[in-house]
Amino acid sequence: MKKKTIILIIIALIVVVLVKNKQEKIMIPTDAIRIRIIANSNSDIDIEKKKEIRKNLEEEIYNLLKDAKTSSEARNLINENLDKLNILVDDKTNSNYDLSFGKNYFPRKVYKGIIYEEGEYESLVVTLGKGNGDNWWCVLFPPLCLLEGNEDTKDVEYRFFVKDLIDKYKSS
Repeated sequence: MKKKTIILIIIALIVVVLVKNKQEKIMIPTDAIRIRIIANSNSDIDIEKKKEIRKNLEEEIYNLLKDAKTSSEARNLINENLDKLNILVDDKTNSNYDLSFGKNYFPRKVYKGIIYEEGEYESLVVTLGKGNGDNWWCVLFPPLCLLEGNEDTKDVEYRFFVKDLIDKYKSS
């Protein structure tokens, strides 16, 4: 009986080690610019509003940043267009919100086996109402937001693709 218990404990430890090793840390470049949208609450209406704002902001910001070659260029374009982005959010919310661009807090996130560490990051953050709902975030520059649109991507392909994009960005 003791041997079986010891064997089960060893197997459990091996499984834990394998699962932890499966999650990779990919460092997003320090000069990357993120976006985060926080819903007012987790009600269906508030989550739908967050999704609608996300869609509209992604389209607008994609068009805005598509030719930016550096984070400095992207930063300048965002700063020059904050009024336009504010109007876009205001038109879709019909309620209180806060839009800020600068250093903002992001919680730790594990997505498709990749760990994104918590911290203060340069970002555009839209907080809807009280900001008590689920949030969505991704990287605006280099443009990694489009990766989440394809849900059928395999985890390994996603990890390699993200790593390749970040490595390419670092080398340019």
